[in-house]
Amino acid sequence: MAMSYRVRFWDIRERLGRRRPFEVRWKVNNREKSESFTTKGLAESRRSKLMTAAREGEPFDDATGLPASELRALKQSVTWYQHAHDYIDQRWDRTPGGTRRTLADALATITPALVKSSSGQPDRRVLRRALYSWAFNKNAWQSEPPEEWRKALDWVEKQSLAISSLEAPATVRKALDALALKLDGKPAAAKTALRKRAALSDTLGFAVEQGYFAVNPLAGVKWQTPKSTEVVDPECVPNPAQVARLLAAVRDQGGRGPHLEAFFGCMYYAAMRPCEVIRLELPQCHLPEEGWGVLTLRGGVVLAGKEWTDDGEAHEVHSLKKRALKETRPVPIPPEFVATLRAHIDRFGTAPDGRIFRSGQGLYVQTAAYGKTWKKARESALTVQEQGSLVAKRPYDLRHAGISFWLYSGADPAECARRAGQSIEVLFRVYAKVLADAQEHANQRISEAMKEWAARMPDAAPTGR
Repeated sequence: MAMSYRVRFWDIRERLGRRRPFEVRWKVNNREKSESFTTKGLAESRRSKLMTAAREGEPFDDATGLPASELRALKQSVTWYQHAHDYIDQRWDRTPGGTRRTLADALATITPALVKSSSGQPDRRVLRRALYSWAFNKNAWQSEPPEEWRKALDWVEKQSLAISSLEAPATVRKALDALALKLDGKPAAAKTALRKRAALSDTLGFAVEQGYFAVNPLAGVKWQTPKSTEVVDPECVPNPAQVARLLAAVRDQGGRGPHLEAFFGCMYYAAMRPCEVIRLELPQCHLPEEGWGVLTLRGGVVLAGKEWTDDGEAHEVHSLKKRALKETRPVPIPPEFVATLRAHIDRFGTAPDGRIFRSGQGLYVQTAAYGKTWKKARESALTVQEQGSLVAKRPYDLRHAGISFWLYSGADPAECARRAGQSIEVLFRVYAKVLADAQEHANQRISEAMKEWAARMPDAAPTGR
């Protein structure tokens, strides 16, 4: 934080028609500050206190406008729990439901670790539920929490450490160690721990904005970041023959199977994410009778949970991943899959809103539903040895298979990245092993071409110079 002795005060300003009409105004290092009061006497008292601090030589914080003594007192009075609650409050309106849930999950994991004493601590699961479902869910603040939750929250409010205590690296490390574990004490998945660490960093960043710290306390802590494997394991990626068998097994199932053949086909032939397939609508599909078609992707549908959204709906429509709201991504699809999609639409039609895929009730396709279908297809289509491997364990592996096949075919990696909705840097990092195989494939093709031309021009053999 920046402290300054350059402080200037103005006369109290009265603003008629305001609930607090009397305004105290001052400037710290050319940054204007103000506080409003209901009576002129209160405003004069506050102005006098600030001016006294300035006359006595106290520096003022140019972020909050407070003198050093008040800033120290504020840091000692605000607890981590209060700050985390304030963070959710200021972040809520500009955050989608899925991210709200992620932040609440992280803060509910960290907060029980940042306490003065564990004496009288409520049951861990009750405390976590109270924090996750009420304390860090702004939608829930409209009603009182259940009595069991209220007692748990009263305890954490009383025991929570002061926000200033996080200036000590040892305290920050407590939070980091907590987010690396699950509720049962076992290590959390690396991606989960990293996601929660990002939430902690953002919450502490807000503390910097509030003037509690000069820099984010995380910057001074050495902590072993859990290793997260981004590289796609080739063992998970089904080859084209296996994909064909799997899609046929989906089609041959009863019930929802025939409806999901093209659903899974989108993940493979267009390398679409499941959320993008769920949102796919007829106007996005260019499906000519002959030749290649195009699917113009506009975003996806994410299950956030009705308690986390503004409209009470369980699902949210999002823009394309890490893209602007109205940005699109056209993905060409081969004639074989064009025919599959045309046949699907002819047989099943579309939902009233134009969606290609839907549940039996016309709702969004659920992850659990298509997951069961995929599991049955895998058991039917793969050999016993294949079933015991990692190949196509998840429907998402179809996306990996589609991108891997593009790369192996010799397609330009930049174009593959564009179609997949990734940066070229991410593509090379995630598909490093696949690219290594593709490079060997390219080497073979180059060698064959060199031999072909050498055979045509026997007198033009390399001289070795």
